[in-house]
Amino acid sequence: MQSLAAHSPPKRRRPWILAVAVLVVVGAGAGIAFAVTGGGGGGGAGGGSAATGGSSATTDASGVKTASDPSKPLTIVSTTPPKGTKNVTSNSTITVRFSAPLGTFRQTPTLSPTVSGTWSRTNATTLTFEPTAPFMPSATETLTIPGGPHGIVGSGGQHLATTTPPVTFTIAQGSTARLQQLLGQLGFLPLSYVEPSPAPAPQDMALPQPGTLAWRWAGMPTQLTSLWTQGEPNEITKAAIEAFENQNGLTVDGLAGPKVWAAVLADVASGKGDTTPWDYVLVTKTLPQHLTLWVNGAVKYGNIAVNTGAPGADTVDGTYAVFEHVKASDMKGTNVTGSTYNDPTVPWASYFNGGDALHGFPRAHYGYPQSNGCVEMPITTAGNVWPYTPIGTLVTVVGPAS
Repeated sequence: MQSLAAHSPPKRRRPWILAVAVLVVVGAGAGIAFAVTGGGGGGGAGGGSAATGGSSATTDASGVKTASDPSKPLTIVSTTPPKGTKNVTSNSTITVRFSAPLGTFRQTPTLSPTVSGTWSRTNATTLTFEPTAPFMPSATETLTIPGGPHGIVGSGGQHLATTTPPVTFTIAQGSTARLQQLLGQLGFLPLSYVEPSPAPAPQDMALPQPGTLAWRWAGMPTQLTSLWTQGEPNEITKAAIEAFENQNGLTVDGLAGPKVWAAVLADVASGKGDTTPWDYVLVTKTLPQHLTLWVNGAVKYGNIAVNTGAPGADTVDGTYAVFEHVKASDMKGTNVTGSTYNDPTVPWASYFNGGDALHGFPRAHYGYPQSNGCVEMPITTAGNVWPYTPIGTLVTVVGPAS
């Protein structure tokens, strides 16, 4: 008998649908900005969904693949400008590039001294600071990037180390041409400047702008006008800086450091200018020796008889800015003969070159070299001149040696 083979029924194959999950991470890219006044700090960084584990590769704007790996700490790959850079322009953009895509975090980097501007995430791994005010010329800036759980955080939850050292860089020295424009605009020069229209962007205010400075008054003496060259350091500019420093309570040294630039730019922004007259003194040693004082381009006092230095104590030719202005001064020193002198409370003194000053002093006559280097006037006359010779007033001495 033939046996029948047992056949198993055919297996039914169930169609399995393989689901593919696509994760789109949104928010770590460009377009998310954080307005920061004063150079950074709190305010949060919006956007971004933090991954809960694993690693995901991404490509930043420079084409470099980076991975968000929570097992690896977040680090700083580069900054612009790099640490230690000098001569950074005053309107520079600051960038910080990280080793992994960024997640949500609470703080942005800070700058000290503070600068107004906006931080934004310009790609997955990069934060960028766009200033809305200039970095102060000659200032050393410190960029601090916050670490720890409340600082910069990667999309995988990685923290930037709390010990991440700050980045320092130095802003370029200020432009003499631009400083002259601003001082002329404020009225501290015998030349004037009008800002072009439209006005420069706020972050460009420390950079030279188009335009020429023009003399405010016709007929000023050549001893003054010959000193001026636009864009070049000169005694006229130094005197203007000293006058500005004196009026703004700054150390009077004639040097335009960060504090001077900050104050000048603030005054320009507020419309504050020099409300005092612009004065100039010319001392002529040709006999009879005399002094002429200009106030706002017009002669206030002319042919005032004065005494300059006696032979061996000649009042040195040149142009100098008054650096000390006192109602009375104790004067001590050595005469050309070797004897000493001690004259207490000499009235109405304006020092312009070392120990040389304009001041009052009683003499039998004036117009001849007989001082120890100072420019002497009758006491009453010196009292009339003194209010017009504050710190920053230019004094020119010319003529043959005594």
